[in-house]
Amino acid sequence: MTDRLTPERRSWLMSRVRSKNTSPEIRVRRLAHAMGLRFRLYRNDLPGRPDLVFPRHRAVLFVHGCFWHRHSGCAKASTPKSRMEFWRTKFELNVERDRQNEAMLLALGWRVFIIWECETKSEQKIRSLLSGIAQNSFEH
Repeated sequence: MTDRLTPERRSWLMSRVRSKNTSPEIRVRRLAHAMGLRFRLYRNDLPGRPDLVFPRHRAVLFVHGCFWHRHSGCAKASTPKSRMEFWRTKFELNVERDRQNEAMLLALGWRVFIIWECETKSEQKIRSLLSGIAQNSFEH
């Protein structure tokens, strides 16, 4: 199946995909703040520049997009039909970089939490994850 969009239109659309302040991130941040959790955003002195950093709890939270970070079993983690080799390589590098960043953070003594874009639709899922951070729980 070929792409329905012209290469120029596809390029324009992809250029509009944001890496910061996405809707899923905003949902998580609002709820974290409402729960009394205080955090910093995108600390560039930490591996992977975590989306939210909870210094008091020595925890970081990544809000991963299902498409870019390959959420297993999620419909949003589809693979484009054109330039498949490019996308396969791109996704593999993203996943490997995520693994390396997590390993480095753990080695530095940080607890690493991940919430997927599709999970941010459920306030209960977000609340449950944030409760684990607040309770200094090591379950994630």
